[in-house]
Amino acid sequence: MDRWIKKDLKYNWHPYTQMKDSRKDPPILIERAKGIKLYDNRGKYYYDTISSWWCNVHGHNHPKIKKAIKKQLDSLEHVLFAGFTHKPAIQLAEQLVRIAPGNLSKVFFTDNGSCAVETALKMSFQYWQNLGEKKKTKFISLSHGYHGDTIGSMSISGVDLFNEVFKPLFFKSFKAPSPYCYRCPMGKRRAKCNIECIEPLDDLLKKREHEIAALILEPLIMAAGGMIIYPKEYLKKAAALTKKYNVHLILDEVATGFGRTGKMFASEHARVKPDFMCVSKGITSGYLPLGATLTTREVFQAFWADYEKKKTFYHGHTYTANPLACSTALASLSLFYEENTLRKVVKLIPVFRERLSLFRQLPIVGDVRSIGLVGAMELVKDRRTKVPYGFKDRMGQQIYREGLKNGLLMRPIGSVIYFYLPLCIKENQINFILQRAFNVIKKIGSKALCCR
Repeated sequence: MDRWIKKDLKYNWHPYTQMKDSRKDPPILIERAKGIKLYDNRGKYYYDTISSWWCNVHGHNHPKIKKAIKKQLDSLEHVLFAGFTHKPAIQLAEQLVRIAPGNLSKVFFTDNGSCAVETALKMSFQYWQNLGEKKKTKFISLSHGYHGDTIGSMSISGVDLFNEVFKPLFFKSFKAPSPYCYRCPMGKRRAKCNIECIEPLDDLLKKREHEIAALILEPLIMAAGGMIIYPKEYLKKAAALTKKYNVHLILDEVATGFGRTGKMFASEHARVKPDFMCVSKGITSGYLPLGATLTTREVFQAFWADYEKKKTFYHGHTYTANPLACSTALASLSLFYEENTLRKVVKLIPVFRERLSLFRQLPIVGDVRSIGLVGAMELVKDRRTKVPYGFKDRMGQQIYREGLKNGLLMRPIGSVIYFYLPLCIKENQINFILQRAFNVIKKIGSKALCCR
């Protein structure tokens, strides 16, 4: 075993990793990266098909982003953002407001997606308190939603595998069934439904409107919940309900923002205007940590008061609006225009969707779904009954290991294999990656069927 890997296993504790497994399957030592490829210490490369946890947008080692970081480093690396400001933060806030839904006009910077969500929750909560609506203290989220790893964001998430052990720490929140078309909570088929899955949310809001502060959801893609892609009609109806019942709409665009769905933000597909929008991940293309919560002037005004009235938003982070991160984000945003990123993505989407549809041929693939350059295959033991592979089967893990042997980073979510492709990808790379992935899943699937 490489001496660096030995040191890693001696000192490091990796996220979402059973470290006992690492004795048999140690982490791979990545030494450099370029474009959509990662290179390990032995010279082998891996296609980064999940954008290094959904954040890499323009490819690794992009010269313009590196130049922006180096330039900023020569003038200002960090300064507190309470009582001080700096040009990169001002410019970035202006740019975010310009590209966000038109009602959003204020930006509160954080340093990651979980904190961006936590900020929105606290802002919404305090907004109602500042207005004297003392009973509006609860939140509604979707059953398969995922919003982060802090206590607040876990409290309004619904992914039991990730957070079940921490439940005694959570505050009370309400859950509505997810618009999970493959496993419809209403027993419908998408081709013949009228978005009946919105009805439980409507009922919940009708009963609880006086105690609900906000509804939070991930627009169009419930990412960590299994890459569940749902109709824009559901998002439209959910947004309309928040207006009807006078509750805030928080859109968690941490994973869906910055081009992933073919538009800058997923909410654009439904032309929805939220009260809060949370962003992170792709904001810097993964080069440095940064998050932001955007909100409306109306929300901002509820905190605008004489100091002694105690309506100040007492919340912040040491690395709020870090100058290096803000400069990186500005460079990333400029690339969308200089490289016509979204225009290129729109042309690639049909190619991606067509190649992805071929996975339906595989017996263990129960569902194939996609939006933009995000695609997922849900693996099942039986297509007719939709019985999923169990926790002990570790089907996703088997495919992950085989993928690495074939130069593909395909980290699964349970039994869901997915792609979160960097937006700089080319057509020939899409074809190559999906063909190789097809062969990997076919091989592992064949073994599983033979062993029944």
